[in-house]
Amino acid sequence: MGKIGGFLEYERQENPEVSPLERIKSFDEFHTFADEDERKCQAARCMDCGVPFCQSAMSLGGMVVGCPLHNLIPEWNDAVYNGQYTHAYTRLTKTNPFPEFTGRVCPALCEKACINGQDGQSVTVHDNELFIIETAFKNGDVKPRVPSKRSGKKIAVIGSGPSGLSVADTLNKRGHEVTVFERDDHIGGLLMYGIPNMKLDKKVIDRRQKIMEDEGVIFKLNSDIGKDIDAAQIKKEFDAVVMCCGAKQARALDAKGIEGAKGVYFAVDFLTEVTKGVISGGVSPKVASQVKGKNVVVVGGGDTGNDCIGTAIRLGAKSVTALEMMPKPPVERQQNNPWPQWPKTLRTDYGHAESKAVYGDDPRVFETTVEEVISDSKGHIKAIKTVKVAFKDGKLTKQKGSEKELPCDLLLIAAGFTGAQDYLPKAMKTPLGARNTVATLEDDIYRTEVDGVFAAGDMRRGQSLVVWAIAEGKSCAASVDRYLMGYSPL
Repeated sequence: MGKIGGFLEYERQENPEVSPLERIKSFDEFHTFADEDERKCQAARCMDCGVPFCQSAMSLGGMVVGCPLHNLIPEWNDAVYNGQYTHAYTRLTKTNPFPEFTGRVCPALCEKACINGQDGQSVTVHDNELFIIETAFKNGDVKPRVPSKRSGKKIAVIGSGPSGLSVADTLNKRGHEVTVFERDDHIGGLLMYGIPNMKLDKKVIDRRQKIMEDEGVIFKLNSDIGKDIDAAQIKKEFDAVVMCCGAKQARALDAKGIEGAKGVYFAVDFLTEVTKGVISGGVSPKVASQVKGKNVVVVGGGDTGNDCIGTAIRLGAKSVTALEMMPKPPVERQQNNPWPQWPKTLRTDYGHAESKAVYGDDPRVFETTVEEVISDSKGHIKAIKTVKVAFKDGKLTKQKGSEKELPCDLLLIAAGFTGAQDYLPKAMKTPLGARNTVATLEDDIYRTEVDGVFAAGDMRRGQSLVVWAIAEGKSCAASVDRYLMGYSPL
């Protein structure tokens, strides 16, 4: 634990942020670091829980509470409080291979399960984690760990998102030879092109890639298995193949007039183009011109939708409106949603705060969707017709007479994903299941029915969080190791 009674002595203080009107001037990360003394105070708030739900990942009421990686949170909070930063780093990376990612983009399931969170004052686990890993980099504690012995087994990991990197890192440290194939020009998957730079600076990914390469992991970029490279040849060349390509089949929007309309994009495609510009020195004039001075509408209320809001604001949008089909959540936790469950309450994220600062109000419109896309004579979107919706007996119903016309020059669809893209599974001859994700065996949930072929991350479980993808990668690595070696200490 931290300091006895620390949770009574110190108030929760999150890392400071650059003010909204200042941070929207660039795509730089906008979270700053609290000083060392403040971080010790925050770590001191971790109490001696009888049952630390923060690290449990147990199921309560059909919901998983706490960290899927089972991070040893009380241990490294105690180490931070006592100034034992190297020890904190070793305990943190005992369970989490990439805390520099989760410390930036994870919604912190751990904090919502913290016992102090019953009154809204949970320990700043997320910020403490980021402090530990960045301090370790600063102090030189993060060094390549090259396996002393190699097994002679070769594994191909297809996809370099968080699950693929996790599989690769774990199996490489076990002593296997790992090659990661990535179809894009940078590793990271959605870490690279699905999460904007202001949330996760891409230099952080490059830094981890260098470490993994020094440890022996081989990365092959611009390598699209199943299209440019024959899948059968990969299966022949490697002892095991792990598919970690995510669930990137974007959900389409069912609206009249949308097909063929110019100025309509899937959110991930939009974010990818912007990020490519940012990391190459500047967003292209073509992309920027589609946003600057334009009315932007985002469909979808999740993290990706919020990222679109923040990105559009940085590119100078005239207005940003976010449509969400679900009802507006309550401000306070309800009785049927008790601690330590994830609180189903209204959350104001960075994009929403920036919209308030720039335009004067929250951009979200709840219980609303797009009924029709209205285009001009050249086929470019100029407006949308919205309609109020509600869910009744599990079915979506539209409210007659609630239609409204809204000016719209750019429509971004961030309505989630419907599963994995099917060309790689087809090439590997691995069928998809009911959720349009790769089907795996009941007695080994990471093995497919094709001998030597495995799946992990969103490609297996469906769209989820980065922390779940990392956890999936570690568990899948153990399954691969057992397949190759007959047993596994992983």
